[in-house]
Amino acid sequence: MNLRRQLLLVSLLLLALPWAGCQFIGEMEGAMRLGQERSLQATAQAIATVLAAEDTLLYPNPGRRTEEANERSLYAYPATRAVDIDGYISGSDDGWNTVEGRLFSGGANSSLAVTYKAQTYGDNLSVMLQVTDPNLVYYNPGLAGPNGDRLVIRLWYDGRPQAYVIAAIAPGNVRARRLNDRQSGINVTDIQGHWQDSQNGYTIELQIPLLYTGGRLGFYVLNDSPSSAAPDTAGNIQANDLSAPPWLIYSPAKLQTLLDSFLGQNDRIQVVDKDHWSIADVMTSDTPRAADNDTFWLLRLMYRSILSNDSLMTLPQDSQPGRLRGKEIDSALEGDAATERYSDPAYRTRTIQSAAAPIIDDDGVIGAVIVRQSGETYLSLTDQAFSRLLGYSMSALGVGALGLLGYASLLSWRIRKLSSAANHAIDADGQVTNTFPRSKARDEIGELSRHYAKLLDRVREYNDYLRTLSRKLSHELRTPIAIIQSSLDNLEQSGPDAADTTIYLQRAREGLSRLQRILTAMSEANRLEESIRNNLPTELDLVPLLEELFLAYQAIYPQHRLALDIQVPAAPITGAADLIVQALDKMLENAASFCPEDGDITLRLSAEKTDWQLSVSNQGPTLPAGMRDRLFDPMVSLREEQTGTVHLGLGLHIVRLIADFHHATISADNRADGSGVVFVLRVPKLD
Repeated sequence: MNLRRQLLLVSLLLLALPWAGCQFIGEMEGAMRLGQERSLQATAQAIATVLAAEDTLLYPNPGRRTEEANERSLYAYPATRAVDIDGYISGSDDGWNTVEGRLFSGGANSSLAVTYKAQTYGDNLSVMLQVTDPNLVYYNPGLAGPNGDRLVIRLWYDGRPQAYVIAAIAPGNVRARRLNDRQSGINVTDIQGHWQDSQNGYTIELQIPLLYTGGRLGFYVLNDSPSSAAPDTAGNIQANDLSAPPWLIYSPAKLQTLLDSFLGQNDRIQVVDKDHWSIADVMTSDTPRAADNDTFWLLRLMYRSILSNDSLMTLPQDSQPGRLRGKEIDSALEGDAATERYSDPAYRTRTIQSAAAPIIDDDGVIGAVIVRQSGETYLSLTDQAFSRLLGYSMSALGVGALGLLGYASLLSWRIRKLSSAANHAIDADGQVTNTFPRSKARDEIGELSRHYAKLLDRVREYNDYLRTLSRKLSHELRTPIAIIQSSLDNLEQSGPDAADTTIYLQRAREGLSRLQRILTAMSEANRLEESIRNNLPTELDLVPLLEELFLAYQAIYPQHRLALDIQVPAAPITGAADLIVQALDKMLENAASFCPEDGDITLRLSAEKTDWQLSVSNQGPTLPAGMRDRLFDPMVSLREEQTGTVHLGLGLHIVRLIADFHHATISADNRADGSGVVFVLRVPKLD
């Protein structure tokens, strides 16, 4: 896989940008959801505080507060508009289709049944009764007493029961009649109704002033069948029941108005009493915000999928009409505020946040306030942020991928160029060419090209040295061999008793001695490595060592003016004395070889911050430009140019090896006045 493809794969790591963005959006959604929970909880608590101070809003009939509502109690939903009393339910716009009914059946083996629905609007109660009665019998006014199929309702007015009967001689408008002529206080003409036949029976729609109910309502329908010995009834009371009617639970208009002032965006506020009956239910439109419509549907779907709510419970349905259930409601009725999050059954990607707070007065918990809000309220705020984040991330991903691809192409081109140059650096004859480019770039590839060039320069120098080695060796070896050969020839010709025998023998020994020095020079490096391995560093003082060596150097180099300059009383180091002496020998030998006769050679010892500075300075020619860093490489020598003699170039290389062993440094430079050269060996001080 080439470099471009590798970097292209690496660019896939940029996919972490949208992932990190999604994680951030998720964290932001969590923070906003927490803020929504606290806001709803604060609203619920504020409403609960108001209702606790005015409990008549929950219980307009004080008796219901102390008496538990039983299963015969009826519930009336709040209506959003006045109901038309026409007896129709299917296709009407009165809102009956959205009202859940409650079924009451007749006796055993009876086909009589009635479905109860009720709504309140303003000061009126609207009741819809759908009666299933295959044998409809109308009221006959010509007969004495009550007769025919009829409806009996019982109300509670001014602390007394009130009973009324509704019967029809034909479909149409109907009016209530007192069941007992001794009842008074209610204008029966205010109870209006309509009787409408249906396929399996009939429908009665009534409108009753709420004031007349007294917060209670009981009813039963009576089937006056000729084939039955006793009339069949169905409803929430019995014909012979003389107790107070069951409670009618409804939402007071004053409470509805109060809750409207607390509504916010997409809010739904509900109030339940101590028995879970819904006393109020107000809401705002669930229409999505305009900002939501500005977000592309696919991005919105992606965002909602990231915030998947598969583990949430669905919003609980009412156990029976008018009664609310839920964990947060149960907790609130026990006295603890709580929140709960549900999935919206109407929208797969939406959630509903619910907060409940208890209504507490001096007698304890009297109800609870539930504030619910769709998660769309805050999710719509982050839709556009998510779309912008995704757009920025994809743009950054594209720019990054293109940038990496372009950079990879440039990098690949530079590496191929370097590879091609390295491939042609040495020709077929093994000669190093001079065409290798030296990059000026300051990155790793530029540094690699410069290192390659330096390596090739050294290889070229080594090859040049090898090519001239035979000439150097032949030149070095020819003279001593010739001396030995001529001396042996002269000895052979003159005989053992000749007077010149001693001279010939001396010349032969000098030739052998020169051969030995050449071989010694060639093996010095190997001997030095053995010496380094065999010598252990010890503590020594350079001052007495230099004083002793200086006396020997004066005897070895009498043709030069040697000077010793020691500027410190003591110079302790850790090292091998033999190796230090060997390094000084090479430095003095090098200085003497370039210094003219009667020239000055100075051996100096001084102190620096962390090192002892040991220098050898001599008069003579200066160093050529570019040779200061190469003098300590193996097989590099300037004597051939300066003195006309041939040397193997190992002396200063040995000095560098000894310096490395002692963690020291060696450098060469020209004198400040240009009169010669100075070599400096910096040895670390003893800790």
